[in-house]
Amino acid sequence: MDEELKTPRRRRSPSGPSGPAKGHRIHVLTLEGKAGETLALPEVFSEVVRPDLVARAVRAAQANRRQPYGPSRKAGMRHSVRWSGKGHGVSRTPRLMESNRGAQAPNTVGGRGAHPPRPDTIWAQKINAKERRRALISALAATRDARWALERGHEVPDHLHFPVVFDDALEEVDSAARAREILEGTGLWTDVKRASDGVHVRAGRGKLRGRVRRHPLSLLVVVSAPGRARGFQNFPGVDVVPIHSLGTEHLAPGGVPGRLTVYTPGTLKLLGERYAQPSGTAAGGRAP
Repeated sequence: MDEELKTPRRRRSPSGPSGPAKGHRIHVLTLEGKAGETLALPEVFSEVVRPDLVARAVRAAQANRRQPYGPSRKAGMRHSVRWSGKGHGVSRTPRLMESNRGAQAPNTVGGRGAHPPRPDTIWAQKINAKERRRALISALAATRDARWALERGHEVPDHLHFPVVFDDALEEVDSAARAREILEGTGLWTDVKRASDGVHVRAGRGKLRGRVRRHPLSLLVVVSAPGRARGFQNFPGVDVVPIHSLGTEHLAPGGVPGRLTVYTPGTLKLLGERYAQPSGTAAGGRAP
């Protein structure tokens, strides 16, 4: 048999690049929405996107935050009961002393649960440090391609190039009115409006547990330090996250990469210093 036929072909993702491509440059937008100087992107934005690792890292983060819950070990068992035994023409349900009322059994009022949740259940999920790092790198790389944002349902202006990088003066915006002017001038306000219009009442019993409404997510503004770009914080679906607190869940809510993200040259510089490692080391392995 021919040697070429023996080699299996790898399947490539239809919505992602087949391999890293270095040397990408992007225009830095002014606060008026005009293209300014060009900036070289860090190599982390040229890595291969791994949606499987991103989803796994988000699931692990959500599971590790889950709080154990369950009833007391004596719940439903605090009764003085008797059992009449077999052959008396009545069910074998335990009954209160000197009474015909059932107790303790799962089919009785005030009885124990049949299969209650156990407080000692371990919900945490393990994930390797290299996989968690690779997932964050993949989520960062997905913000460079508009196709990932479109698949998430974001309203993406046609004239914008990804990733969206504003001048460092963006971090000094403290008023919501000025922040809205910036977003309207660049066409990003349509996505914020989409998130605002998408707020709806949750279906199911979550309404009874304080989770009445579901809020779609919109922009993610990455800043260099806490307390910056405060004018964007009150918009529905918009998150302002410092670079040192940036995680995979911010970039890929629900485990789906491609959130519409806004950077500044200062945050890109910090990202380049944080992930200034060779491609093979940062990726934690070769692309699928």
